[in-house]
Amino acid sequence: MTDYQVALAANAGAGNGSTCQWPGGQGAFIAEATWGGGSAKLQTISPQGTWLDVTSVTLNANGLILFTIPAGQIRVVIATSSAVYAWAVRL
Repeated sequence: MTDYQVALAANAGAGNGSTCQWPGGQGAFIAEATWGGGSAKLQTISPQGTWLDVTSVTLNANGLILFTIPAGQIRVVIATSSAVYAWAVRL
């Protein structure tokens, strides 16, 4: 299998991160930031074009969470935090 990694945010503040294509399958959502009580959550887009939270994939401290989602677009949504770096890495 080919390694696959996308950068969702690089030194970002509150708001929506970059939209990236996810090939589907299991991955790790990784984020580091100056949290200040904020959070970073992973979202995917529905076939209708609505952004949906990936259940239980929200960080409010430096860390990593595993997820499994189908192929499609993903992004990170940042609330209150600053200097956020976030990635999705396929396992």
